[in-house]
Amino acid sequence: MLIGYARVSTQDQDLALQIDALTAAGCDRICTDKISGAKTERPGLSEAMNLARNGDTLVIWKLDRLGRSMKGLVELSAELSARGVELRSLTDGIDTATPTGRLLFHILASIAEMERELIRERTMAGLLAARGKGGRGKGRKSVLTPKKRATATKLLAAGDRPQDIAEAIGVSVATFYRHFPASSRGPI
Repeated sequence: MLIGYARVSTQDQDLALQIDALTAAGCDRICTDKISGAKTERPGLSEAMNLARNGDTLVIWKLDRLGRSMKGLVELSAELSARGVELRSLTDGIDTATPTGRLLFHILASIAEMERELIRERTMAGLLAARGKGGRGKGRKSVLTPKKRATATKLLAAGDRPQDIAEAIGVSVATFYRHFPASSRGPI
């Protein structure tokens, strides 16, 4: 049986491209996740692993969809191998049923881990540079501008509900509560 696994890193991203490719490859079942590849707990991957039996093949669109850590990819590959399950990556041309495919898997897993480390290094370098220039270097700017904060404060004083205030100033309720915790608002 061919078991497909598709993953994107965030809820906003679309799985359609991967699912279409896995379907075209003949996958009998397709399991999905919308979570970072760095996370070890992925329900869709767990489901795919539970479905996989001796003689089956786990099919992925691209190696980095399976994970970003070399250690994690190698451990997963070893677990699949021990269970008699092969691994096939459609865009990377990897098929662990062959010696060349196993070698290529390990090479590309190393590259995926290196790419993640480079992204982390560039991010940290950018944050340090921003701090060195007197910037905050703490990520993106808040959506709660000083004008929105002032409006929210006036609406709170008038007794409006937090949900209504959040909608009026164009932020999520969670953002409102983050900036105006219940302990600082007093009874409403």
